[in-house]
Amino acid sequence: MSAPVAAAPPLPKPSEVTGKIKHKKVRTEPIYYLFTVPTLILLSVGITLPAVVGIFFSFTNYIGVGEWEFIGFSNYKVMFSDPAILQSYLFTLGFSLVTVIVVNIISFLLAVGLTSRIRFKVVLRAVFVIPMVISGIIIAYVFNFLFSNSLPALGEALGIGWLSESLLGNPDMAWLAIVIVTAWQAIPSTLLIYIAGILSIPGDVYEAADIDGASKTQQLMRITLPLVLGYVVINIVIGFKNFLNAYDIIVGLTNGGPGTSTRSVAMSIIQGFFGGDYAYQMANATIFFIIAILIALLQLSMNRGRN
Repeated sequence: MSAPVAAAPPLPKPSEVTGKIKHKKVRTEPIYYLFTVPTLILLSVGITLPAVVGIFFSFTNYIGVGEWEFIGFSNYKVMFSDPAILQSYLFTLGFSLVTVIVVNIISFLLAVGLTSRIRFKVVLRAVFVIPMVISGIIIAYVFNFLFSNSLPALGEALGIGWLSESLLGNPDMAWLAIVIVTAWQAIPSTLLIYIAGILSIPGDVYEAADIDGASKTQQLMRITLPLVLGYVVINIVIGFKNFLNAYDIIVGLTNGGPGTSTRSVAMSIIQGFFGGDYAYQMANATIFFIIAILIALLQLSMNRGRN
């Protein structure tokens, strides 16, 4: 005759388990503070504190040295009626919008090609990222020579009138040269992000699409593009932020000319610092900072709503 089976001990109630977990204290390892605190200190001293000081001086008549007086919003009122400032904002926003579109379209198409089954794709990836490691001012001086000498000479030899003149000397076309050079340097970093996004897509998805008879174009539009949409938003936000701060390439190509047709907001701010308009340009920098933040928040909110 078999022995009676002992009854299993009662399981704890969910409330008891939840209560124990809820009241358990999580201890933070001191090593995390070792990495976090110095970074916060450097960030505060190197970025936050100067920004706060600059915003304060935007309400004064400070020229960079000597005494100053508090003048309220006078710098901001003058800035909104200054045609040179308005022109710099118009150029910067237009240039940034066109460049970010050009860069993302070309980078995405290159990423699709460099992740497909083509020969020497590893070598081609290395070649395409070379512009990323070259200084912007060096790139600008090289292209300045090409636009000012090589291309006009080629245009004269071929009898092409519009190519015989330098784009950099044309007030209506100089911005196009800046877009070309800026895109040439910015495409590699954007390309790497798109390559990472495309490679993160499982291959089973494409195999299933092949079995269903989907063409390469249909796979691109209905699989690749929707699945890398998050990477598109990242590239747009990063690219737009970088292009808003365009400075070195513009200085090397046109120095803001002809006239002031290609002067960016960053150029106006920096030149004002050295020209005795410290407080006035700090007001300009404050407004520019607010605009950049609003644009970034708008882009991120649009992506959040899509998801």
